[in-house]
Amino acid sequence: MNAKETTRGHSFEDYFKRAVNPMVVMSLLIERPKYAYEMTQELKDKTNSEYTMPLLYPVLYRLQNQGFIEEAEKLISENNRVRNYYRLTPLGYQRLEEMKQEYLQLCRNVDDLVDLSETT
Repeated sequence: MNAKETTRGHSFEDYFKRAVNPMVVMSLLIERPKYAYEMTQELKDKTNSEYTMPLLYPVLYRLQNQGFIEEAEKLISENNRVRNYYRLTPLGYQRLEEMKQEYLQLCRNVDDLVDLSETT
């Protein structure tokens, strides 16, 4: 078995991304409303294609159901594709700030527990 896999076949990266993807998506929407493909491209650009989110739509739908994002508008592109633009709600802005604080605190706690200086 690959060292990156667990008994269920999910890697550390899979679990980590599942936890932080909502925060990442909401962070992408701080500046202005965006559609899914635009968010995917921004992820690639900002991370040199290292951070991908192949299952973006379930994250968008979950955030929408939770009231953290909403559909801003629907536009039809030149090639007749519908683009759903999403934006943060006031509740989403508040939750994003909470998530950032929780994330920072968790990182501090993990740093205190795990000796990262030995990692090469």
